[in-house]
Amino acid sequence: MPRSTNMVASRARRKKVLKLAKGYRLSKSKLIKTAKESVDRALSYAYRDRKQKKRNMRKLWITRINAACRLNDISYSRFIGGLKKNSIDLNRKTLADLAVNDAAAFSQLVSAAKA
Repeated sequence: MPRSTNMVASRARRKKVLKLAKGYRLSKSKLIKTAKESVDRALSYAYRDRKQKKRNMRKLWITRINAACRLNDISYSRFIGGLKKNSIDLNRKTLADLAVNDAAAFSQLVSAAKA
């Protein structure tokens, strides 16, 4: 009896890989082996970078807050510590937005943190 291979499933698996590799250049979008390698690498980078995006955004917010704090003659750590003591609960994303778009409101927060 000849060996039975599930051709339907294996073809579907290969088509799925080639569909994910659509837009890749040269053989990376045509040949199964190279397409699979490229897709695996791309998916692992995508997974990793979804985590890194959160870190990078937080770093950016902290940099913006620090720059605005320096303009108001206070360090970032003293500013955050002062906000915590006065129980002003604003996340860094909001603080960075205030620092960039509304300097007057941010300077009020700085004066509250200094007090």
